[in-house]
Amino acid sequence: MKILLVRVSSLGDVLHNLPIVADIRRHFPDAQVDWVVEEGYVSLVKLNPHVRKVIPFALRRWRKGLGNAAVRAELSGFFRDLRAERYDYVFDTQGLIKTGIVMACARAGQKIGMANGTEDSGYEGVSRIFHSRSIPVAPRTHAVARGREVVAAALGYAVDTPPDFGLPAPDAGARPAWMPAGDYAVFFHGTARDAKKWPAAHWIALGQALAPMTILLPWGSPREKEEAERLAAALPHARVLPKLSMMDAVELARHAALAVGVDTGLTHIAAAFVRPTVEIYADSPRWKTEGNWSPRIVNLGDTGAPPSVDDVVTAARRLLERR
Repeated sequence: MKILLVRVSSLGDVLHNLPIVADIRRHFPDAQVDWVVEEGYVSLVKLNPHVRKVIPFALRRWRKGLGNAAVRAELSGFFRDLRAERYDYVFDTQGLIKTGIVMACARAGQKIGMANGTEDSGYEGVSRIFHSRSIPVAPRTHAVARGREVVAAALGYAVDTPPDFGLPAPDAGARPAWMPAGDYAVFFHGTARDAKKWPAAHWIALGQALAPMTILLPWGSPREKEEAERLAAALPHARVLPKLSMMDAVELARHAALAVGVDTGLTHIAAAFVRPTVEIYADSPRWKTEGNWSPRIVNLGDTGAPPSVDDVVTAARRLLERR
């Protein structure tokens, strides 16, 4: 059986799609699974050894350069790679027009997607025109369960195991130069939407409670770097990291003795690696993305009800004691 998964973005959504691969291989050990994903997330998908081929997708970059012959050649190459195989099934678990078009261009016996979106999702109903079969999902279906249920319904098995992201455990090899040799906590404090953030004073209080443990502060924009620098100024044992690549950020999460973060892709990566993780929800629904597959993940807060410093400190200390 040959299967193509179409889930192009974003970081958290691509991550939450990974357990589909283990599900398929559990029920069909000889299945070949390929994946279309945004070029920035190719390295993440390739960490899963059961994905045979990853086809990079770069719509944003291609749109800006359609007048460039090299870009047009790259776009032609994408469609050539997409159509190089005839698949038994293509699954679009994102439900957007752009992912539906990718599905439509693939050669496949069956083209399957969601019949509806879940609450607060970016689902585009017109994407159903590209389906040979549309599978309904409950409005409040967890981000990890949603894709798993769609694929399971199409292939005739039940989702009855915890999610397996297929990600490698931390190894004992050399770490990057910017990473401490010993244990560290990482604070994933940054996110694009201010309402999802946890107050700076809370992060400082948490860092003080964890002293003298080393705390690493990553950032993804100049504004987040400034925020990290302000936190580090109040925490002598904290360090602002250099600008990290996607894979460096993955390694940061994979080796952390403790990860504490708001509802963002990097926090969810730490949870997928089953690192001791505290997920903080302040202005997004916890049911949608909470790490619910391991006691090493603690989910606190909810929409409009962020957790207190005491709640997060208690959870963090408990996770560190259990290591």
